Amino acid sequence: MPQLKIRGIEAEKIKRISKELIDELTEVVGCPRDYFTIECFNTTSIFDGEIVQTYPFIEVAWFDRGQEVQDKVAKIITKYIHSLNIESLDIAFTVFNKNSYYENGEHF
Repeated sequence: MPQLKIRGIEAEKIKRISKELIDELTEVVGCPRDYFTIECFNTTSIFDGEIVQTYPFIEVAWFDRGQEVQDKVAKIITKYIHSLNIESLDIAFTVFNKNSYYENGEHF
C-alpha cells in the first residue's frame, strides 16, 4: 500500500534502484513487497516564464506507521536517491485515514 510518487527524477534512474529500495523498505515498514507501488511522473516546471528542471520530490502516501518508521523510510529513500548522484531532494508523507481509504468499495 505504500505509494512512492516521484517527480523530477527520470524513470530509468529509479528503475535501477527500485528492487533494492523496495527490499530495504519492506523490512522497515513490515509489509509485503507487492504492497508497494512506485510511480514516476513526467513534470514540466515553469519559473519566470521559462521551463526549468523539476526539483526532485518524492511523496510517500500510506497509512501512519509512526514517526520512527517514517524517519527510517525517509533516510532509506534519501540514501538510494543520493546513490544516483542527486544531491538534494524533498520527501513528503501523506497519511491516509483507514476509514477514508476504500478497496473494492470497502474501507480499511
